[in-house]
Amino acid sequence: MINAAIVGLGRWGQNLVNSVQGKSDKIRFVAGVLRHPDKARDYAQKQGLELYDNLQAVLDAPDIDAIVLATPHTAHAAQILAAARAGKHVFTEKPFTLTRDEAAEALRVAKARKVTLAVGYNWRFQPALQEIRNMLQDGRLGKLLHIEGNFCGPSAYRFTKDHWRQSREEGPGGGMTGRGVHVVDAMLYLAGRVDSVYAQSYRLAQDHGIDDTTSMLFRFRNGVTAYLGTIIATAETWRMQVFGAKGWVEVGDVEHLTTWQMRVCNVDPEHLLTHHKPRIVTFPETSTECAELEHFADAAARGEPLALPGGDEEHGVAVFEAIMRSAQSGEPVSPGSHDAGKKSAVKKAVKKASAKKSPARPAARPKKPAADQRRSPKKRNQPAEKKRPAAKRPARALRKTAKRSTAPRRSTAGARRSGRR
Repeated sequence: MINAAIVGLGRWGQNLVNSVQGKSDKIRFVAGVLRHPDKARDYAQKQGLELYDNLQAVLDAPDIDAIVLATPHTAHAAQILAAARAGKHVFTEKPFTLTRDEAAEALRVAKARKVTLAVGYNWRFQPALQEIRNMLQDGRLGKLLHIEGNFCGPSAYRFTKDHWRQSREEGPGGGMTGRGVHVVDAMLYLAGRVDSVYAQSYRLAQDHGIDDTTSMLFRFRNGVTAYLGTIIATAETWRMQVFGAKGWVEVGDVEHLTTWQMRVCNVDPEHLLTHHKPRIVTFPETSTECAELEHFADAAARGEPLALPGGDEEHGVAVFEAIMRSAQSGEPVSPGSHDAGKKSAVKKAVKKASAKKSPARPAARPKKPAADQRRSPKKRNQPAEKKRPAAKRPARALRKTAKRSTAPRRSTAGARRSGRR
C-alpha cells in the first residue's frame, strides 16, 4: 500500500480519490493540496485527507510516497519536476505536458531520480480496447487499415469566461487537451507512431474561450490512416471505429466513464453480397480510474518505470504539438520535425496572427540576352536583318506566294506512274 497526495481537488481530482479510497489495497490518499482548502474541507474530512495549500508541504512529508496531479495543464511540467526531484513517484492527469521539450525533461528527471512516472490515459485499461488490440495482433481483424474517432460534448458551455478551462493557453486546440488526446493515445496504442498530421481548429459557437471545432487527418508510419474530430459545443457523444482487412470493430456511446461494449463485424468471404449485422461483445464491469491508479501503485512499490524517454507518452506530446503547428500553418506536419520543441508551437497557436504572411515573391526571371548576343559568333558583328511586316511586303512577293498556293499538286499516283517519287 502506497500513500498518495492528490494535488487539485476539483471534480476530476475527487473522482480519482473516489475510485480507490476505501476500495483498494494498493493505494490510498492521505493528503490533498489546493489553493483554497476551505472549498474542499467537508470532502477532505469525509475521505480522511489532510489539506495543504501548497505543493511543497506534501513534497517534504516523509510519509507520502506519491503525488497525483489533477491540476491545470500548464502546471503539469513544473509540478512533475518538483515531485520527481523530491523523490516522489508521480501520476499526472492528461495531457502529460503541452510541449515535447517539457515532456522530455520530465521523463529524463524521473529516470535519473529513479521514480515512477505515469500519465492518466485510462482508455488503455478498458477491456474492449485491449481486446481490439488482441484482435489485430492475432489476425482476427486482418491487417489494420484505418481508424476513425470523435470525442464531443458541451464542454465549452460548462465553464464561465474566467474559468481556467476557457483559457486558450490552457486549452490550445480546443477539445484536444480535455478529450481528443484520449483518442490519439488509443490510436497510438493500436497503430503505433504517427508520421504526419493535418489539422484545423476554430472557434465557431461562441465569441469567447477556446476553439470548439477541431479535426485532423493522420498518417501512421506503418501506412495506416486515421481521422479525429472533437467538437465541444454540441451534445455528448464519442466513438472509435477500427477497420481491418477482415472486418471492423466499433466502440462508443454517450457515456465514456463506464465499461465499454463493442460491435464487431467480419467479412464473410463466401457471402460478400450479404450485409451482416454486427455482433455485440460485452465485458465485466471495470473502473478504469481504479485500474490505472493501481497499475501505477504496483510499479511504484516495485520501483519500476512506466513512462520512459522516447515512449508513447513523449510521442503523444509530439503529436499534440504537430496538431497545433498544422492548425496554425494550414500544412501537414510531422511530429518532432523542424525543431518543434525549440520554440513552443503551443504558444504560437495561442497567439495566432490575425493576418497570414504574404507569400514569398518569386525569384526574378533571368533577363533574355540582347539580340546581338543571341546570334552566332560569325554573324554577331554583322548588322541584324530587319523583318518586313506582312502588310508592307512588295506586291511581287505576294504574287509569288499566291501562285505557290494555287498551283495544282502532283498526285502521288501520277508520280508512281511516271516512275518518280
